[in-house]
Amino acid sequence: MLRGASLDSKLHWEKIYATKAHESLSWYRAHLETSLALIERATNIRTASIIDIGGGESTLVDDLLARGCKNLTVLDLSEKAIEVTKSRLGHAAQNVTWIAADVTTAKLSPCVYDLWHDRAVFHFLTTPEKRLAYVRQTMYAVKPGGHVIVSTFGPEGPVKCSGLDVMRYDAEELHEEFGAKFRLIESKKELHETPFGTTQQFLYCYCRVE
Repeated sequence: MLRGASLDSKLHWEKIYATKAHESLSWYRAHLETSLALIERATNIRTASIIDIGGGESTLVDDLLARGCKNLTVLDLSEKAIEVTKSRLGHAAQNVTWIAADVTTAKLSPCVYDLWHDRAVFHFLTTPEKRLAYVRQTMYAVKPGGHVIVSTFGPEGPVKCSGLDVMRYDAEELHEEFGAKFRLIESKKELHETPFGTTQQFLYCYCRVE
């Protein structure tokens, strides 16, 4: 079931990224200020092993490289999104490990990441099976004592995005999806202004893996 759902999702996102400029997508920000602040609080960007989930066309990779990140991985379901960002980065793209895969089924290495970041992937997982698979991947790939930053739509956020149903969370609900092994350090809400002038409520949860 997950395999079929993954294929459908991949086709959907390849079409999105093939037909729309990344600056026109609803979640686009020139700089992910909240994410960067949390990442800088959690770890030393220059020495940490960081993975950005769903970061295909995000500018976070640009900003992390600019801050001296030496061990950065970007995972995205869409190969097209990754190609666009590689082209944008030019030679600097060689300093990033790129993974084109569904995060819930990707073959990740165990206990290799100091920090796991996800802005706007988890809320697309609308079935318990998908969410459980995601959490298991996080537990598997993040080092004990590592950091997990996940951002979803908040309780007043949209109910759909890019034609797909999404989940909305408050901090307690999102933390509950991950469980007691993830100690909640901080949560915050952010009003994101879309490129077309509307606002979306995002929720950020920063946890530490026990």
